[in-house]
Amino acid sequence: MFTSERQSEILARAKASGRVLVEELAAEFSVSPQTIRKDLNVLCDARLLVRVHGGAALTSGIENLEYEARRNIAAGAKEAIGRAAASLIPDGASLFINIGTTTEAVSAALAPRSGLMVITNNINVANRLRTQPGFEVIIAGGVVRPSDGGIVGEAAVDFIRQFKVDFAVIGVSAIDEDGALLDFDLREVKVAQAILANARHVILVADASKFERTAPVRIAHLSQVQSFVTDRCDKAGIRRICAEHAIRLVEALA
Repeated sequence: MFTSERQSEILARAKASGRVLVEELAAEFSVSPQTIRKDLNVLCDARLLVRVHGGAALTSGIENLEYEARRNIAAGAKEAIGRAAASLIPDGASLFINIGTTTEAVSAALAPRSGLMVITNNINVANRLRTQPGFEVIIAGGVVRPSDGGIVGEAAVDFIRQFKVDFAVIGVSAIDEDGALLDFDLREVKVAQAILANARHVILVADASKFERTAPVRIAHLSQVQSFVTDRCDKAGIRRICAEHAIRLVEALA
């Protein structure tokens, strides 16, 4: 994700102290302030830090990013993840697709498939796939979030529980080092948990930036999925969990 080890170290220091200062970093790394500012720009463009006077600060772990902004983060990686995840789903399958920009990339890559039944709480996914010949698209009822077209709430949970499908494609906002899958909205998490409980094969899709983010609500643990599709996984702990639990790890850009 980063162009240098220095940027990774800067992010680690920001996580430890909450903020970093240009002049201090320049002195510590023996580089110019301009070089540090470029590093901070990279981290801020990835929405991992925000610029403050004299440096940068860690972004809040409680507020999620605007949905349209998230579409632009790692867009190429998400397209590759979408294609790789779609390749795991055969013609004639039934599947859940939940809320998220990466799951939407999977829906786009499913266009060549035939005979799919797609159940979703994502208006964007339903709108994309409704015109595909031979597809049956079923959309959950519930409260529609204006920010992203996600359908959440108890009605959506009850709706999901009526099905038992072949596959589930789920996205998350963050993946902790211990394998915890995290998100921001408890209502969305409840729907995701219902999806996990009612699918025979769960495919987690998340780009590498999710390893560097945090979120306050626990969805599940990585050990509860059968396949994990990402662009790149440099986390030894995550790779170990995949190996220990026989999770298929697919690195789309590795």
